[in-house]
Amino acid sequence: MDWSALPSLSALRAFEAAARHGSLSAAARELNVSHAAIAQHVRQLEKVLVEPLLHRSGRGVATTEAGRGLAQDLSQGFAIIAKGVATLQRRKETQPLNVSVTPSFAANWLMPRIGSFWQTHPDVKLNINPSIALVDLQRDNFDMSIRFGDGDWKGLDCQLLTHGEFWVVAAPGLLQDRAVSGLLDVAMLPWIMETHMLEWRPVVEDAGLELDRVDVTVLETNELVLSATLAGLGVSVHPKSLVERDVGNGTLIRICRLPVKDLGYYLITLPGPKSSRQKAFMKWVLSAARS
Repeated sequence: MDWSALPSLSALRAFEAAARHGSLSAAARELNVSHAAIAQHVRQLEKVLVEPLLHRSGRGVATTEAGRGLAQDLSQGFAIIAKGVATLQRRKETQPLNVSVTPSFAANWLMPRIGSFWQTHPDVKLNINPSIALVDLQRDNFDMSIRFGDGDWKGLDCQLLTHGEFWVVAAPGLLQDRAVSGLLDVAMLPWIMETHMLEWRPVVEDAGLELDRVDVTVLETNELVLSATLAGLGVSVHPKSLVERDVGNGTLIRICRLPVKDLGYYLITLPGPKSSRQKAFMKWVLSAARS
């Protein structure tokens, strides 16, 4: 299709609405523009087509013979476009909601809570993709993602789920009956850290522990670090939201807190209107994070 040969789509919409309503004012209200804008569009269209399309009729307007034929064709064409858009929107509403999350967040925060979402929204199907890889929401066809960081991701809508407080934890078996109240009390024990967590090394060292003097084993993922910690193989540091359940049930002991400003887990979406499925999940996950 040679779009350059077509008049302005805005002008075509304005004329079709005016012809259908028999009124420039009614067309302006429908398209949320001014009466003058509709009149200007119609004049431009008549100039391009070198044909009169509308004429005054009482307190409104009526189509000329040429205008009547064009209005009918435009109405049919816009109806086909509207049908195609509606079909795609209905299809989108029935497809699973694709959510990208980190494996640790999925296993330790999302999955223990997701049952309440399924109960309240049984019609919304979820595809939960646990991966540490960065995703492009538009290119990779994800409806949203949950990632750890400072929330400063350009061109995306970011809403804070959990604040960035780190907890230093260990299994009761590793600590045995040792009295602990801070990092220095566990400096002689083995430590386990994730490769990416080494970026937060200054957080630990600012709290008084020099990691160069500590026996540290580095593992590739936080899932491995947490599993090793639960097995009593070392002390580790995690975002609070990932270990508070284990601390609460006694499988881990919190040694101390390490607050980190402006860091946390964020719910990330593309800007613009959200589907009803997106709105339902966003409302639920934000409520679950604040409860």
